[in-house]
Amino acid sequence: MAQESVTQNTSTIAHNQGDEHSSGQSLLGPLLCWAVVFADIGTSVYYTPGILYQTVQGLAGFFVFLTMTVFILLALKYAEVTHRFPQGGGVVTVAAQAINPWFGALGGMFILVDYFLTAAISSLSGILYLSVVFPTIGIMPIPLFITIGVLILLGILNWVGISESAKVSLVGAVIAFASDIAILFTVFTHLSLGEFFYLIDQMFVKNHLTPFSLLAGFAGSFLAFSGLESISQLSPVMKKPHKKVAGIALTLVVLTIGITSPMLTLLSTSLLPEAAKDSVQSAQIISLLAGHWGNKVLQTEVAISASALLVFASNTAIIGAYHVFIALSRMEFLPDFILQRNKLRGTPHLSIALATGIPIIILIMVWGNINILGDMYAFGLLGAFSLTCLGLDIVRSRDLKRAKALKLAAKTESPRQARETHRAVEVHDLMKSNVQPTATEEENQVEESGSLGGHVNETYEATKLWFKINFGLGILTTVLVIVAWGTNLVTKPLATAFGGGVTLVGMGLAYYNHNRQQKEGRVPVPVVMTRLQGTYPQTTLAILTPHNPHNGAVIRAAINNADAQTPILFLYLAGKRPRTSAPRMMEIIDPYLDDQDAKDAFSKAEALAIKAKVPNRTYIYLQEEPELATQIWQSIHPRDTLVAIENDSQFKDINPDRIRYELTPEGKVAHLLKRW
Repeated sequence: MAQESVTQNTSTIAHNQGDEHSSGQSLLGPLLCWAVVFADIGTSVYYTPGILYQTVQGLAGFFVFLTMTVFILLALKYAEVTHRFPQGGGVVTVAAQAINPWFGALGGMFILVDYFLTAAISSLSGILYLSVVFPTIGIMPIPLFITIGVLILLGILNWVGISESAKVSLVGAVIAFASDIAILFTVFTHLSLGEFFYLIDQMFVKNHLTPFSLLAGFAGSFLAFSGLESISQLSPVMKKPHKKVAGIALTLVVLTIGITSPMLTLLSTSLLPEAAKDSVQSAQIISLLAGHWGNKVLQTEVAISASALLVFASNTAIIGAYHVFIALSRMEFLPDFILQRNKLRGTPHLSIALATGIPIIILIMVWGNINILGDMYAFGLLGAFSLTCLGLDIVRSRDLKRAKALKLAAKTESPRQARETHRAVEVHDLMKSNVQPTATEEENQVEESGSLGGHVNETYEATKLWFKINFGLGILTTVLVIVAWGTNLVTKPLATAFGGGVTLVGMGLAYYNHNRQQKEGRVPVPVVMTRLQGTYPQTTLAILTPHNPHNGAVIRAAINNADAQTPILFLYLAGKRPRTSAPRMMEIIDPYLDDQDAKDAFSKAEALAIKAKVPNRTYIYLQEEPELATQIWQSIHPRDTLVAIENDSQFKDINPDRIRYELTPEGKVAHLLKRW
């Protein structure tokens, strides 16, 4: 009964937080989620055909069709990411929680490389498309200077605090999709079915496939699907249940991209090969296709809509980049100054400046050459895809392992032994990962808005056929994406040099910042859980509360009494901390990372534990009131519960077998001992 009370209270808090989130901003349903993702990924078709033509010539369309199959498998995995990790963050969160925080930092560097190049290539492409209507601005270096001006303007708008709107994305996405369909309809009114198949035949006659070219083309055509990662960044502003909403949204994305991107790539590179060869016209090729087979009106409409949507995609990349900067700083991998907000507008001006300034530097370095930007693109995008896929596979494998252990225990052990096995498996998994324990679908529909890393995953479902098929397809997806990434590392040395260089610099900075904090006595905690479930009968429970000057005494007493066989569970009860504003698109919602007092308390505990060589320690952060400590104690059954004696009135309802007091240099601590 006590455990049910804790669960109900957590659900109520999560529900209230969801109401607060939605009060300032409407949560996104499937259509608006589709719009945001399509407004990002749908822009890739405007520059991909020309860039891809430079490496695979007339086979560009074939390779986009080929890679479309892997894109569908990727979409399945990203749909699962949204409901397993509802706090957002994409590869940063998945890698940090599934593997460890350092891999989260590595994923952050990968996605930053992707965002930098997306901002540069999208904004430059937008200006080049506009030059179809105003030819003068297409003469180099005019488009370069205009693009730099556009990026500066976008940086200023973000500094002012003007946020993106999903409804604006919907308008842009609908116009873009309608324009794509209009182009396809126009072309096929002039092209018979026989002529179309002749184009396909000639594509293979004029261009020979070899094993090397097959790998290179497959790897390079992932550029056509840049933007899929946006769905994982929408989790905090997505309606519940995430699983259903993301599934419908990505089904729409797959259908709309599948209808337009491969076919437009094939037609544009096959029907306008001379334009595909030209460095400027290749960046306008979809608009030129519309004008060649349609009329001037359609060409102009496509050019203007493409230009607007590409600039919009560039802004999305800037927003994504500065939120990743903020997340990595909150995770204590990047310096604190990145979190600084200006007093006038309250926006993170330094992270915005980095997210805007780095793409500008990249544009100047390549002097506005869009083909060079395309050659630089592969590293970050495929690196982020690979790490996300790998992280999700690790989470699924733990589910499968846990399910098999529980199924075997149910068959061979007594009910009591089976329960003990259940707890042993669950505790072992909690020690290894920050991905939260299983919960029912109904619980998660309420809880996932307030508990971080929660996921809709029935442990016992992992033994069913569909889970195993999905698991196998997921591993296949990971292998294919890693093969594509590895191929690009070889075939695109410029991308490897640029992306690898940025990643090494970023990870070097993270390592330096981490070591600096350790020397200052601040030790970042590797894993912090944000949900508590089940019983821990052999655990020492150290209860910490907000801004409590006696937390240090509790921590020191727990460390002093530690032994190799008894795990320590440091539990921080933060209380209800309502958000003062609604979550924004691309934001990573993690209350723990915003709670400096909790981070300082856990940091002190981790430093002392490392010094004392305490092997088994777990950190749990709950947005619960300290008054609920009694219910939590009754729920988890710890052997020894440590509380500061000055705050014992909050724990008066705890009923231990005996109480032992310990005096530490930082205060008196009560040990509430119980044999369950």
